[in-house]
Amino acid sequence: MVALVIGNGAYPDGDDLANPLNDATDLGAKLNGYGFEVIVALDCTAKEMEKQLKAFRKLLESHEVGLFFFAGHGMQIEGSNYLLALDTDMDSETDAKHSSLSLDKVVDVMAKSQASTKIIILDACRNNPWEQAWHRGPGTRGLASVYAPKGTIIGFATSPGEVASDGAGRNGTYTEALLQHIEAPDCSIETMFKRVRNTVAAATKGKQTSWEHTSLSGEFYFNMSLGNLIEEYDGTALADSLFVIDPAKKSHQVIQGLKTYDWYRQNPAVGLLDAAAVNKMAKNSLFVVGRNLYQAACGSSNSAAYFAENFMTATCPPSDRR
Repeated sequence: MVALVIGNGAYPDGDDLANPLNDATDLGAKLNGYGFEVIVALDCTAKEMEKQLKAFRKLLESHEVGLFFFAGHGMQIEGSNYLLALDTDMDSETDAKHSSLSLDKVVDVMAKSQASTKIIILDACRNNPWEQAWHRGPGTRGLASVYAPKGTIIGFATSPGEVASDGAGRNGTYTEALLQHIEAPDCSIETMFKRVRNTVAAATKGKQTSWEHTSLSGEFYFNMSLGNLIEEYDGTALADSLFVIDPAKKSHQVIQGLKTYDWYRQNPAVGLLDAAAVNKMAKNSLFVVGRNLYQAACGSSNSAAYFAENFMTATCPPSDRR
């Protein structure tokens, strides 16, 4: 999983925003904790945004899940959406769209990638200070509707014609709700966005309604509990305290030795692991062996650390070894 997270707040001429840098930083940290490889870019020029998008496109070639997040000023021009850089030229709509990051380009980059799940989240419908200067009507407020290609979900902070609240605290109203509900275990992304919508509506007294376009065909979870993630193992294997040791079994002898904090017991226990012994072990015992082996390696058991470091080389077919 890989994510590009952009937060632009230091806009010139008094049009700065207080929260986008916090929004991007906090969401980036959260995604990193869920296993994403994260690019966080703050207060970007148009050139910097394009550069980061190219780096993101390269990473998408080798990742199954791609996520793009933007917090800052965004607007629609002639039915297309643009994410504003710090140096976006606001003299006219034509200048603006040629000096911003096109959302259509972001969607296109992700649609043409190898990623099977594409997620785009936009907290970018902040109040547009240039509407009056451009003599725009209320129908051009916020962001325009966007087509979501196959395998894509696009989340907007507001519905068409609405603007997003920059928030009174550390984060924008939408991102604050997102950070809250992304933590819910075993919650699908569609359910998460529904919870975000309810929280945003309550916080803004109905003035702001988040919405999504989706063409996802599978389920995606940010925070899946171990029990649901690993359905093939028994609960007694997933919870160490419930696993009952049978000293007559070789696999259990290994586990018993590894579960100690004594290297003089851990190292010999690792020595009992060979192909013949492993092939006779039940899957639940193998799972517990693997977990305790990892814990012993983290505890500086030399034999466990060596076993873990050389596991891939020792178990892959000879033709694949380098």
